[in-house]
Amino acid sequence: MLDIRFICNNPDLVRENIRKKFKNHLLPVVDEVIALYGEKCDCNSRANELRANRNKISKQIGVLMGQGKREEAEEMKELVNRQAAELKALEEKETELTDRVKQLQMKIPNIVDESVPVGKDDSENVEVEQFGAQTNPDFEIPYHTDIMQLFNGIDKEAAGKVAGEGFYYLMGDIARLHSAVTAYARDFMIDKGFTYCIPPFMIRSNVVTGVMSFEEMDAMMYKIEGEDLYLIGTSEHSMIGKFIDSITPEEKLPLTLTSYSPCFRKEKGAHGIEERGIYRIHQFEKQEMIVICKPEESMNWFHKMWSYSVELFRSLDIPVRTLECCTGDLADLKVKSYDVEAWSPKQKKYFEVCSCSNLGDAQARRLGIRVRGEDGKKYLAHTLNNTVVAPPRMLIAFLENNLTFDGEYYTVKVPKVLQPYMGGKTELRAINKYQPQ
Repeated sequence: MLDIRFICNNPDLVRENIRKKFKNHLLPVVDEVIALYGEKCDCNSRANELRANRNKISKQIGVLMGQGKREEAEEMKELVNRQAAELKALEEKETELTDRVKQLQMKIPNIVDESVPVGKDDSENVEVEQFGAQTNPDFEIPYHTDIMQLFNGIDKEAAGKVAGEGFYYLMGDIARLHSAVTAYARDFMIDKGFTYCIPPFMIRSNVVTGVMSFEEMDAMMYKIEGEDLYLIGTSEHSMIGKFIDSITPEEKLPLTLTSYSPCFRKEKGAHGIEERGIYRIHQFEKQEMIVICKPEESMNWFHKMWSYSVELFRSLDIPVRTLECCTGDLADLKVKSYDVEAWSPKQKKYFEVCSCSNLGDAQARRLGIRVRGEDGKKYLAHTLNNTVVAPPRMLIAFLENNLTFDGEYYTVKVPKVLQPYMGGKTELRAINKYQPQ
């Protein structure tokens, strides 16, 4: 959310940013919010004038009463009463205008960083760099759920009966591998100096609107019926919310945390082959990282954070690339964002496994996350977030890239960094033979 004074002082810049994001339908909002803010300021000015008059007239009434001028004093009392009614109406109007201005402010996108490429949608995102050679084995790679079934590791049919489409049971070695990846990711981030945290898995509506745009909220969040609570779509939401209405001394920054949580998402829309299996599901688990820092340090942290994801995936022998999100693919609160994508030898393409975002002071402004500088002055922090790993997609990338075949049975190599979390196993051998479809 942009500062209203910034919008009023830089309307052309705000409009140009809206055009860069290809959201021209929001252009009228700029003029509307400026006009309403001006009206609100006029109300406030008149209200302050009336309050000053009330104090002045009250003193005059006391003087007149002391002089025995009761009739003149009564006239002044009537004036006070009339102005009190006007003041009440102004205060009510000011409250209404303040709420309306804030609602409109929250519709206006954050100013994207100058380095972000201009593009309409994710088809115009720009590859930054590849890490690791693409694997292309000389044997057939089954679809990822078929790989899991070779290990008796997944049951979507039973999950469908219990919870519906978009859920699954993980079993045996595949379930253990899932937990191993999460535990490894946790320790990986702790070794980077991040504080481990398990947050609340539900948050109130004021936190939801503080951390995300209305469009994201509608597309993602599950509401708890009859409660002012939402299931989190990512632990970033409750982790950033932890600092709502807080003032942190500058010397304590940066705040770096890594969190584990289940995540719950509606996942609207169709995505072809990715709609099958466990690409897009309603419930999954994830290790997340967040940083709260000084504004001048946020871009340095942005580059550190996505590099951590690349380092982790490469330690698991998974080729990845970084992709810069163009203006049209950035959510409204984001200043800059990179996707980390893993290579799929099955599909012969990369797919998203992590998303690293710098949100500038947008979340901090909405949630009141402030910093007290050495000079005692307060300012808004910058917030960043990035996926460490989301094991459902991580499992797809891991299984496809670590798969071997001896002509009869498939096996999965367990990289050295995961072996302590897998009871020392160096490989997983399929229980069932693969039957080509």
